[in-house]
Amino acid sequence: MYASRLSRRAVLAGTAATAAFAALPSAGGRAHAAEPAAAPAYRWRNAVIGGTGFITGVLFHPSVRGLAYARTDIGGAYRWDHRTARWIPLLDHLGWDDWNLLGVEAMAVDPAHPDRLYLAVGTYAQPWASDGAVLRSEDRGATWRRTDLTVKLGANEDGRGCGERLLVDPRDSDTLWLGTRHDGLLKSADRGATWQPAAFPATPRATGQGITLLVAADRAVYAGWGDGDGTAAALFRTTDGTAWEAVPGQPAGPAAKVPVRAAYDRHARELYVTYADAPGPNGQSDGSVHKLRTTDGRWTEVTPVKPGGTTAEGAADTFGYGGVAVDARRPGTVVVSTNNRWAAVDTVFRSTDGGRTWTSLKDTAVLDVSETPYLKWGEDEPKFGWWIQALALDPYDSRHLVYGTGATLYGTRDLRNWAPRIRGLEETSVRQLISPPTGRAHLISGSGDIGVLYHESLTASPSRGMATNPVTGTATGLAQAALRPSYVVRAGWGDHGNGASSHDGGRTWAPFASQPEIARNAPGPIATSADGGVLLWSFVHWDGTKHAAHRSADDGATWSQVASFPKGAVPVADPLDPARFYAYDTDTGTLYASTDGGRTFTARATGLPSGDSQFKLAAAPGRSGDLWLSAKENGLYRSTDGGAAFTKAGSCRASYCLGFGRAARGASYPALYQVGSVGAGVAVLRSDDEARTWVRINDDAHQWGWTGEAITGDPRVHGRVYLATNGRGIQYGEPV
Repeated sequence: MYASRLSRRAVLAGTAATAAFAALPSAGGRAHAAEPAAAPAYRWRNAVIGGTGFITGVLFHPSVRGLAYARTDIGGAYRWDHRTARWIPLLDHLGWDDWNLLGVEAMAVDPAHPDRLYLAVGTYAQPWASDGAVLRSEDRGATWRRTDLTVKLGANEDGRGCGERLLVDPRDSDTLWLGTRHDGLLKSADRGATWQPAAFPATPRATGQGITLLVAADRAVYAGWGDGDGTAAALFRTTDGTAWEAVPGQPAGPAAKVPVRAAYDRHARELYVTYADAPGPNGQSDGSVHKLRTTDGRWTEVTPVKPGGTTAEGAADTFGYGGVAVDARRPGTVVVSTNNRWAAVDTVFRSTDGGRTWTSLKDTAVLDVSETPYLKWGEDEPKFGWWIQALALDPYDSRHLVYGTGATLYGTRDLRNWAPRIRGLEETSVRQLISPPTGRAHLISGSGDIGVLYHESLTASPSRGMATNPVTGTATGLAQAALRPSYVVRAGWGDHGNGASSHDGGRTWAPFASQPEIARNAPGPIATSADGGVLLWSFVHWDGTKHAAHRSADDGATWSQVASFPKGAVPVADPLDPARFYAYDTDTGTLYASTDGGRTFTARATGLPSGDSQFKLAAAPGRSGDLWLSAKENGLYRSTDGGAAFTKAGSCRASYCLGFGRAARGASYPALYQVGSVGAGVAVLRSDDEARTWVRINDDAHQWGWTGEAITGDPRVHGRVYLATNGRGIQYGEPV
């Protein structure tokens, strides 16, 4: 039923010489793609931020001290290297066409075979997404074999913190189980190489949860069911690997509607299950914790605190329960987490007597986030966490506890002092990149969830944390005045204004004195003129609705509508002439330009590629009117006359994003960097000769899924390039 792809995919560490693509002129004078040639070796690393995304699962290996794995919703999976105290990314080899596989729905290890690792991958279960896959490794994720499924998985959908949905059968290491959202239960008898449907006594519904967890308890396997209504059975089991039955006496009602996580205390022979009225990580308002004594079928509720009370401030204290883990060395010791508890803040409860009494670890926690200062979120002290559904206890150290949040992984070895255990794990979804020509920082970034960061170092998390005054979540715009690099502006979703400017190169910020009314609900991309005297702010609602752009000539104190600017377009400032702005209308394939400081725009080139909002316009630094258009599969276009006419670059088959860096020695034009293609396959490319030829500078081990959002070179270091990824943070490469 499911085809097996048996070719081994090596995930190579460090650097590797990579193939290059050269473009040679044809007889007609146009360049065309040629065979790959030799290319420089590049070293790729993360610009360190530290986490920033949802850690959906953590798993200590039960048989190997110091071995652990983590999964994320969009950023792949990781293995913990206890010698270096770092996480090692395992899925960076997944390329452009496999971007949907970077989300990890579930993972499993084999207690009897410590080197085996299994991942169920697939980010979205929507009709437009590709089918999921199962990845199998015999060397702890160093290399993989892949089985493509004909069902979809949902690692970035509701319920992504449930689990694990993948399990090695406790009776037979060759047998694996996979719980799906829409297609019931799957079973493999050959270590995941092939899969077949298995009979299961519940029918999937449109809610898209299906089987939420699989857990072994001695020789039995239990499965949680998330498509129930709170009255029907939500927990099933098999003792022979064939027949499944509803577990008798199980809890019911809204507080036990969805089994979220489960853990088995093999010494006490008790199965603990956390429940909520929704799968999470959002939308939960009720929940409970129950345990089943497997020897006699007795159920006991052991909920630490029942949701539904009020806080000291009078707010409703609603939440569900999320993670659960048991102490492999101490019978009756168990930890559980709350989830979606925004009023009183989520916590981890610990019991040493089988759930009769509980202690909230948050109440005595000392959080040290000095290694990742953004976790203060603009406040004096960090929060204990939110979206806590990943929770794990080290089977070799009873006081070594870790829990995942929506942004990091906290850990402790004494149950009191906590710090991020996140080195090497970078999950940012990056939207904008600037490499300033002067100043201490070589990089300023704008990202999903964490806004704008000033990277004074590439090897340490920004010391200032996320940009404040105001604090914003997802960044929607970031721009620097080319002739006045101390002036930087940003836009994004915030609670106290959605736009701000900096007069010290992005170190400190002040909110605009005013903002257009539409900015409250649709902050979009922003640009500043070359001298910083004029701002253009475009507005696009989250649902795609486009609105008229606005202009300010007084650092955001007042704004006026620009009726002739194409609605929803990205404004681009000319790097030399403060009076010039450009905008590309992706609906009509028309380049618009302004020569009066953004007051009015007129159409110039027409008939260009249209119909895709992801087409990107860029202006070459140090030149006026030198424009480049990345039009995805339509290729790369260039104008040298301010957009009056464009010529297609014959050297590219496709171009998704393009940026500029310091020119090569002896060259007069900036180095070009792009994510694109000149042959078969999408790669990170560099050109030192104005796009006549290109070399590939990444390799098959460093692809990071979808990378089409932003790229820029460093104006001070030739060859250095910064690349935005959707879930693997900021990658930067340098020639070796």
